[in-house]
Amino acid sequence: MSYCSHQFSLAILALLPLVSGHGYVAQVAIDGTDYYGNVPNADPIPSIVRQINDVAPVKGASNPYLNCGQDAQLASLVANANPSSQLQFWWKGGDGSNWPHNIGPIMTYMAQCVNTTCDQYNSTNAEWFKIEETGLQPGNKVWYQQNIMNGGPANVTLPPTLAPGQYLIRHEIIALHLANEMGGAEFYPSCTQVNIQGDQSAVAPASDEVTFPGGYSDNDPGIYDPTIFDTPVQYTFPGPAVVPFAAANTSSPTSSNSSSTSTSTPVPSSTASASGSGGGVQCQVSTAQTAFSMYARQPRSVSRVMRRWWESLTSLS
Repeated sequence: MSYCSHQFSLAILALLPLVSGHGYVAQVAIDGTDYYGNVPNADPIPSIVRQINDVAPVKGASNPYLNCGQDAQLASLVANANPSSQLQFWWKGGDGSNWPHNIGPIMTYMAQCVNTTCDQYNSTNAEWFKIEETGLQPGNKVWYQQNIMNGGPANVTLPPTLAPGQYLIRHEIIALHLANEMGGAEFYPSCTQVNIQGDQSAVAPASDEVTFPGGYSDNDPGIYDPTIFDTPVQYTFPGPAVVPFAAANTSSPTSSNSSSTSTSTPVPSSTASASGSGGGVQCQVSTAQTAFSMYARQPRSVSRVMRRWWESLTSLS
């Protein structure tokens, strides 16, 4: 192989992690109704998930994109939900393959959209409270994030007594495969817009609320962790405690609702809809479904493509 070919091959290999090494929320299900997100930086479709512009992680606890993700934009729809609604978050790699990471926690926060509807709400100063945190499977060696890498969703149950209103749901994965170095943690936040119905009354105490950025520090034990690869893992969740009225959602290593072990692909609904800010805008999911099917198709594996490319180069040497 020529020197130039060798250098070119090294450059291509160095870029490969950028293709599939990161990701985003591609789909959210609420009580069995599916809503589709947008491919980052693509022409948006109507959605309840705020679109980000880059699949790369948010780096640094003081990064303003820690709020809802990389340059997250307002979504045009708000979906109805109920107390105790069952939500599923389906994460994808940047190339449409499975989520690529398996080390680190999954956490879910909520914030009320104050004085406006969520499709108009600027979340920069939102007050977030935690409703769920998911860590390690029994034995403290395998993270529940592994289930997402395997193709399953992250399951979240909304608090049963949460006061009605419009809320952002901030679902977050923190990938800790580089967390043995300061600043190595990779944050993947995503915000979904919902309208909680009912006549409940529970609200988060101010002492349990945080802003993002502001809720984490780069030297927090659950973000900077020099012993992250030691087993059994001893892990401390960053951020505030789960609010008392959502305490049943706190995931211990033995919790059955910590995260789904399902690896099946959800069946899209053809009739689901969500309302825009005026309450009369309806979006049939079939439109989003079509778009999702276009980008969710699995490309040929990177390893197969690279093997053939490498063989073609070596044949010329």
